[in-house]
Amino acid sequence: MLEVRDLRVTFGPRRKPFVAVDGVSLTVGANETVGLVGESGSGKTTVARSIVGLVRPASGSITYDGRAVPAGTSRPGELQRAIQMVFQDPRSSLNPWMTVASIIGEAWRTHPSAASDLDRLLADVGLDSSVAGQRASQLSGGQCQRVSLARALAVKPRLLVCDEAVSALDVSVQAQILRLLDDLRRRHNLSMLFISHDLGVVHQIADRIAVMRRGVLVEEGPATDVLGAPQHEYTQSLLDAALELNS
Repeated sequence: MLEVRDLRVTFGPRRKPFVAVDGVSLTVGANETVGLVGESGSGKTTVARSIVGLVRPASGSITYDGRAVPAGTSRPGELQRAIQMVFQDPRSSLNPWMTVASIIGEAWRTHPSAASDLDRLLADVGLDSSVAGQRASQLSGGQCQRVSLARALAVKPRLLVCDEAVSALDVSVQAQILRLLDDLRRRHNLSMLFISHDLGVVHQIADRIAVMRRGVLVEEGPATDVLGAPQHEYTQSLLDAALELNS
């Protein structure tokens, strides 16, 4: 479904750029969830933003369903619809003064061929139809993230890129959203790139895990293998830190 090959992203002056992502290659298969993990500053969010067109790579390629994805925002509407992103902070990613109906309607105005029933879409993410008339500022963090998911699903994507989609939520709400994401993936035949710094969270949802450190992919494999028998010392250190926090 998605193939990223030798992705390199730099920021700053050409003479001495900061290399945020250095030669990252990864794939996401059909109906598969791949977890991309690493500490803050490892480059995982930059990879995500490159995939959805918010960041222009310096080099490398991104292919979706066998089709080359243009760099940056100059993408055909079909590709814009197919790859949708769910951001970290559900409150800052929504206009607080817009109603839920207006937020979803904005997506449908951009992609009118994807328009469908609002009540059914809200129910799909576990929200009552009465929420449609409320402003985003009136909703809880968990409700806002469900609205963000509804907005992404409104255009009928095939790939969701979730960037720390549960990190700003309470632990109990995190579990609800993780279950919802897994359920949505199955019901809508979605593929998912799930980005997190939390190995415990990724373990609950990912089929495969890729580990980034300082812009480089250091380990990748089935979730059970990476978490059960990590091959790289950095992965082991992340796992040890997670175990210490849990204990």
